[in-house]
Amino acid sequence: QLQLVVSGGGEVQPGGSLRLSCAASGGTLDNYAIAWFRQAPGKDREEVACIKSSDGSTYVDDSVKGRFTISRRTPENTVNLQMNNLIPEDTAVYYCKTWDWNGEYWGQGTQVTVSS
Repeated sequence: QLQLVVSGGGEVQPGGSLRLSCAASGGTLDNYAIAWFRQAPGKDREEVACIKSSDGSTYVDDSVKGRFTISRRTPENTVNLQMNNLIPEDTAVYYCKTWDWNGEYWGQGTQVTVSS
């Protein structure tokens, strides 16, 4: 069964960068669309980026456009979320997610804190 593991969170100052990774076991991520979500305290979980399996096309939410990039690292069987020019509003727990006919698969989440 597919399992996702998220890594790379931490605390940075405004303007800093972090790279999150979503690693898979039990399956090849190239065969799946992968989405990154985040959830800030007291707020709903929101999707921030997605990469398709069919053509590799990507989507990023307007709130992070120009700052976040989603990409595949096929040799490592991972999908990364590169986050640049971070702002305090990016503080949240970040999750990766995929899905197939059996249901949804979520990584465990990683805390990102942007604070001076």
